[in-house]
Amino acid sequence: MKHVFMRRKYLVLFLACLMVFSSFSTLVVFADEQEHTLVVLHTNDIHGRVLEGRFDGMGLDRVGALVNQYRAENENVLLLDAGDAVHGMPVATIERGASIIRIMNEIGYDLLVAGNHEFNYGKERLLELDEMADFPVIAANIMVEETGDYFLPPYMIYEFDGFKVGVFGLATPETLYKSHPAGTEGLLFTDPVEAATEMVAELEDQVDVMIALAHLGIDESSLRNETSIGVAEQVEGIHLIVDGHSHHKLDEGLMVEETLIVMAEEYTKNLGVVEITVTDGEVSSINAMLYEKEEAMEIEPDPDVVAVVNKIIENQQEIMAEVVGKTTVHLDGEREQVRAGETNLGNLITDSMVWATDADFAFTNGGGIRASIAEGDITKEDIITVLPFGNRVVTKKMTGDAILEALEIASSAYPEPAGKFAHVSGMTYTIDPNQPEGQRISDVTIGGESLGMDVEYVMATNDFLAAGGDEMTMFVEAFTITDFVSMDEAFMDYLTERGEVAPEVEGRITTVALEEPFEMEESEADVIEIEEPEMEELIEEEPITEDPMPEMPMMEHEIHVVQEGEVLWRIAEQHRTTWETLAEINELNNPNVIFPGQEILYPAH
Repeated sequence: MKHVFMRRKYLVLFLACLMVFSSFSTLVVFADEQEHTLVVLHTNDIHGRVLEGRFDGMGLDRVGALVNQYRAENENVLLLDAGDAVHGMPVATIERGASIIRIMNEIGYDLLVAGNHEFNYGKERLLELDEMADFPVIAANIMVEETGDYFLPPYMIYEFDGFKVGVFGLATPETLYKSHPAGTEGLLFTDPVEAATEMVAELEDQVDVMIALAHLGIDESSLRNETSIGVAEQVEGIHLIVDGHSHHKLDEGLMVEETLIVMAEEYTKNLGVVEITVTDGEVSSINAMLYEKEEAMEIEPDPDVVAVVNKIIENQQEIMAEVVGKTTVHLDGEREQVRAGETNLGNLITDSMVWATDADFAFTNGGGIRASIAEGDITKEDIITVLPFGNRVVTKKMTGDAILEALEIASSAYPEPAGKFAHVSGMTYTIDPNQPEGQRISDVTIGGESLGMDVEYVMATNDFLAAGGDEMTMFVEAFTITDFVSMDEAFMDYLTERGEVAPEVEGRITTVALEEPFEMEESEADVIEIEEPEMEELIEEEPITEDPMPEMPMMEHEIHVVQEGEVLWRIAEQHRTTWETLAEINELNNPNVIFPGQEILYPAH
């Protein structure tokens, strides 16, 4: 019995040890399978849209507020921008991108990939902006031609508690012709697929999460290897591509093979949010969404970002006083003039577009010219007041028949004013409003020679028209050669080069007088006698009396006195209106320029 007891005793001890060991093993497995969450916040194609606007996004101040919320609620957050941030609007171009970098520093961006418009100020300026930034500007496929070195850092590795993240940059080779060629001189843009393959090979043993921060886009018009879809199809091992360039809105991302591609449209219209779950060193789930402007408008802007923006606008008032040229004549940009005929200012602006691009001709819409310039010195503020929209100069290949179609559309309302009215350089044409619509244009010349219907020309225009604005759908279909600097920059540079100007209305646009409607002369043969009815046949009607139209009450206004650091959009928000309404009520030619002590009228509620 004793022996049996002892055997049972050892058996119990063995089972107890086994249970302890099993529990220990369970604990070890549980420890190995700890979950971690990475939140990737992303923007793309901001194009200098700092402030909230009717046709723009939530503004960088609300982006900052949202980023703060996510960082408060999550331990592991990366904030990435997929390029084309530092150029576009006057607030960006006046300081050649430095203003945007200061705002991004305040928000706390972690990375920016070089978009094509990051090169609009030239590659040397991009390196200067990189030095100003508290975050790296990266690209793994831009090489210095002379040395073979990377022009920018190719990647960054981020170490979080329990996992590592590698982010490498991919820039579009289209930069070589979608920015000014001088800005990329001496640089090579290699195949994104090849560069991504090299990056994955270098990083895969060092990181748990692989992200490509790309400015490639998903346009079908681009070469397949130069799109994010092409990269995802051909390169294994990338968990996430944060993309830009094509301005697509991907609400929940686009899954291609094993890679999720995300893009947040443009102009801060959305903040992209991606949640990545890492389990036991492996990505176990990845989900994407967009935080849209409509929802973001319910939160308060980040006051620190607001303060930086206000300071930038205040400082730029001094910069805008800088003289860039001189005119010895009044430059006519009045609304009724530029929307219905040739003006000397329209000629000067289109001349600057040809000068900047070396195109065969330039074509821009009168609706984009917003003010005149008085005789005398021309300042940066004058230029921005005339061209406030930040439109870029684009060159396209256009056949003669498409050019003729565009001129017909531009002149269809003539002699009535219309924003689509075409101002030109290097071209002449005639409008005859007496002809049927679609047959009003004649005598078109480019470079002094008659327009050839099958001949291909290089046209400089603005990006609004290039995207099909003002019914110019034929521009969308035309091949884009180059995406240059903004119109205000081209105009400033042209005036600086010329020094003094005295443009004239020189007959680029000839118009035929509108004929009066034909009226028949009365003659005896034309007179038809009408027999008058007898008086008793007339039916007496009650006289019609109309109540007089009630007078519309005058809109009442109250006065806001501008304080130090205030901006128009913030004043509008305070008084429950829009900055556009305030600009109209107060006849502000440049809504970006207000000063302390100025009285601003706003609608009384």
